[in-house]
Amino acid sequence: MKRLPIAVWLIVPGAAALVFLMGGPVAVLTIDSLRPYIPGSIRAGEGYTFANYLELAKPAYFNYAYETFRIGLIVSTFSVAMGAPLAYVAVRSKRAVVRKGLLTLLVGLLVMSLIARLYAIEMTWGSHGPLAFIGAFVSGLAPRSPRYAEVLVSIGLMHFTIPIVALMLVGAFRALSPRLEEAAASLGATRSEAILTVVLPLAAPAMVSAYLVSLAMCISNFVAPLLLGRGVVVFTTNLMYTRFTDIGNYQAGAAIGVFMLIASFAVVYGLATIAKKLLPSVVPTR
Repeated sequence: MKRLPIAVWLIVPGAAALVFLMGGPVAVLTIDSLRPYIPGSIRAGEGYTFANYLELAKPAYFNYAYETFRIGLIVSTFSVAMGAPLAYVAVRSKRAVVRKGLLTLLVGLLVMSLIARLYAIEMTWGSHGPLAFIGAFVSGLAPRSPRYAEVLVSIGLMHFTIPIVALMLVGAFRALSPRLEEAAASLGATRSEAILTVVLPLAAPAMVSAYLVSLAMCISNFVAPLLLGRGVVVFTTNLMYTRFTDIGNYQAGAAIGVFMLIASFAVVYGLATIAKKLLPSVVPTR
């Protein structure tokens, strides 16, 4: 009898956890989304129906999904653009105090209280905050306007995504030999040219991965739009919560969850495919 490779045994625990801890709830959620809703009852009706999914075709639901992905894509772009320089300095800085200080700051932002950070953002960048004029200048919106809530939600999301992106890219930059930049410099390239033409292309796979992780964190976030959205910025996660709790329509909430799962897979797969076509020489195809 042929023995299974050790790699198979190593992935068995993780695969089993995914199947039972995640696959099971998703399967139950999918089944519940196909059950008819009975007003005034937490129990689903008999039989199966696609009415919960047909309701999602209404323009109002499309707007919620559009806002969720739009803000997520924008925040992820800014997160990679700001997180990559932080990661590079944390790895390549000649001063140990700078490297250790940046890593400590990035890790510290992750362990700091979630609620405390979001309320601090509201007090600092909100309509009466001392930094509200900066947000107004960048966005072109008055701090007291309803749409300024998008700025607050974006700042709140970047509090999560920038540290994650930077820490992911620290490992990527650390894996690149400094001699590559020295070789580029010996050929006449400046420091910035070496970074743009050598370091960033080689780190492109990690940057794509960091972008997708940041996007996943944004579109699945619940607390930031709830506390900072002012009722104007409502993500699909917030809509799902109201269906489960305020209305008691578990079937509609389940349908929203399944729809977002499929839509998220489609967006992530599409972005990964585009990245492979734009960066065929640096992004692996397998």
